[in-house]
Amino acid sequence: MEISLLFLPLLASIISGFFGKYIGDRSSEIITTLFVITSAFLSILIFYNVIISGYENNIIIASWINSGTLNVNWSIKIDPLSSVMLVVVTVISALVHIYSIGYMSHDPHKPRFMAYLSLFTFAMLTLVTADNFLQLFFGWEGVGLCSYFLIGFWFKKDTANAAAIKAFLINRVGDFGFALGIFLIFYLFGTVNYSEVFNLIPEIIDKKIIFLGFNFNSVDLICLLLFIGAMGKSAQIFLHTWLPDAMEGPTPVSALIHAATMVTAGVFLVVRCSPIFEYSVLALNVVTIIGMSTAFFAATVALVQTDIKKIIAYSTCSQLGYMFFAAGVGAYNVAMFHLFTHAFFKALLFLGSGSVIHAFDEEQNINKMGSVWKKLPYTWVMMIIGTLALTGFPFLSGFYSKDAIIEFAYLKGNTTGILAAYIGIFTAFLTSIYSWRLIFKTFHGQYNNEEIKKEKIHESPIVMLLPLIILSIGSVSVGFLFKDLFISHSDNFNFWNNSIKFLNPLNDEHPPFFIIIITPILVILSIPISYYLFIKNKILTHLITDSNKFLYNFFVNKWYFDELYEFIFVKPAKKIGLFFWKSVDVQIIDRFGPDGISEIIKFFSLKAKKFQSGYIYQYAFIMLLGFSAILTFLILN
Repeated sequence: MEISLLFLPLLASIISGFFGKYIGDRSSEIITTLFVITSAFLSILIFYNVIISGYENNIIIASWINSGTLNVNWSIKIDPLSSVMLVVVTVISALVHIYSIGYMSHDPHKPRFMAYLSLFTFAMLTLVTADNFLQLFFGWEGVGLCSYFLIGFWFKKDTANAAAIKAFLINRVGDFGFALGIFLIFYLFGTVNYSEVFNLIPEIIDKKIIFLGFNFNSVDLICLLLFIGAMGKSAQIFLHTWLPDAMEGPTPVSALIHAATMVTAGVFLVVRCSPIFEYSVLALNVVTIIGMSTAFFAATVALVQTDIKKIIAYSTCSQLGYMFFAAGVGAYNVAMFHLFTHAFFKALLFLGSGSVIHAFDEEQNINKMGSVWKKLPYTWVMMIIGTLALTGFPFLSGFYSKDAIIEFAYLKGNTTGILAAYIGIFTAFLTSIYSWRLIFKTFHGQYNNEEIKKEKIHESPIVMLLPLIILSIGSVSVGFLFKDLFISHSDNFNFWNNSIKFLNPLNDEHPPFFIIIITPILVILSIPISYYLFIKNKILTHLITDSNKFLYNFFVNKWYFDELYEFIFVKPAKKIGLFFWKSVDVQIIDRFGPDGISEIIKFFSLKAKKFQSGYIYQYAFIMLLGFSAILTFLILN
C-alpha cells in the first residue's frame, strides 16, 4: 500500500510525460488524475490506521548508499507526522489535478503539465516519507526542480522564465545552507539517519565548533543551517522574494506550491527535526523572530497589492510565518495543525481565484473586476468561505489553528513568545482587512473592466467547481474535527507519539481571556471596516493613501527587498561578469587562446596560399630550391 502510494504519481508522470503524445490529452489527464486520487485514498487509509491503532512502519525499498559509516536506505517512513503530510500532499494534489482538467482545457501542452504536477507530487512524497536526511534532500531538490518546470511552464513568456530562474536561484541559497547542515550532521555523528542522529544529539550539546571564524555550539549551528534551508523553501523574510513571482505559472501550480507541497517543506523540516531544535534555545528564538517578522511583513505588502494571485501569495507567506513562530515557541504540533488547516483554505482561495481569472479571460487585476457575484455565485460563496477560514472567523478551520498559535506563543512566557503573540494578533487584523479587500473589490462595487463585457462573465465548469466544493467543506470542518487530535495531550493518548519531541511539556494553562477574545473581535470588526473603506467610501481610502504616500509606496514596493538585492547582489554580479567577459575572457583567454591560434594559422595559410599559383615553372623552381637545400644539408653533415 505504501509503495503504491509513493510510486503511482511517478508512474503517472512517466506515462503522461513520455507517452502523452501517443495516448492523447484526455488519456493523460485521466491517468494522472486517477493515479493521484488513488494515492490520496491510500494516504487517508494510512492516516486512519495511525489514528485508530497507532500504526507506524519503516519500509525499506532498497539500499541506496553503503560507504564506510554512511549507510543510507531508500525507505518509506510512516509515523503520525508523515501520515499528516501524506494526506495534505495527496488530497490537495488530487483536487488540483481534477481542477486542471478544466482550467488547462485550452492549453496545447496538457500532457506535459499533468506530468509535471504528478512528478511534483512524487518528489514531495519522497521528502515527507524519508527516514534520513539524504533522501529528504533528494525530495527537497526534486520539488525545487519541479517548481522551476511549473513556474516557467509558459516558457514563451519572458516574465515566466525570469520568475522560474529567480525561484530556482533563491532556493539554491537556502539549499546551500541546508546541505552544509547535513554535512555537519554527518561530520559529527557519522550518519544521516533520523533515529541515529536524534539519539546522539544529547551527547554533543556542549560540543563547540568553529564556523566562518566564529565559535558555535554544535547543536545551534546544525539548527541554524537547517533553518536557512527551511527559510528558502518556505519563503521566509530575506529569502521570500521568489514566492510572489511564482504566480507567473498557471493557477493550479500556485495552489499546489502554496497549499501542499514546496512551501510546507520548510515547516515540515523544522518539526521533523524537533529532537534537535529542542536543544537549541538560540535557534528556536531565531525561528520565532523570523516567523513573526515574515507574518507581519507579508501582511503589510498584501494590503496594497492589486494582483489577485499575489495577494493570496503574500497571504501564504504570512501564514507560513505563523507556522514558524509556533514551532519557535515549541508548539510543533500546533504548527502542523495550522499547516493542515491552511492547506484546505489556501488551496480553495487559489483555485477560487483561478475561477475568477478564467471568467475574466486571464485578467488578474482586482481593480478591473467588481460587481460579478451574481455572475459567479458558486465561486463567490466558496471564496467567502476560504476568506472566513483564512482570517480565523469563529468556528471555521483557521479559527482553531491560528488562535492556538497565538495562545501558545503567549503562554511561552518569554519575550519572543509574548512579542510573537501580539504581532500575531495585529497581523490577523491586517490579514482580515486585505482578504476582505480582495473579496469586495473582486465581487462587489462597480464593474470596472472596459475590455470584457459583463454579460460575457460566466461561472466555471463543474470539473473546476467540484474541487472548490470539497475544499470548502474541509475549510469549514477540519479545524473543529482535528483540533483535539492535533493539540490535546493526555497520558492515555498522544497522537504525535515520538514523531515530535517536547523536551519541555507545553504550557497547558488557560491564557488570559483578552488573548482568547481579541483576535475574533478584530476579525469580525474588520468586515464592516473593509466594506466601508473599499466599497462605501473610497474617497477616504484615497485620502489615507495620499496622506501616507511614503508608507504606501514602501508597501507597494514590497519593502524594497528586490531593489536592495538588485543593488547589493545583481548589479555587482553583472559588473563582475562583464569585466571577466570583456577583459579576461575576450582580451586574454580568447586573444591568446583559440582566437590567437586561429589568427596565426590564418596568417601562415594566407602566406602558403601564394605558393599555390598553378604555374608549372614556379612549382619546378620551388622543387629545385628544396632539392638544393636538402643536398646542402646532407653535404655539410
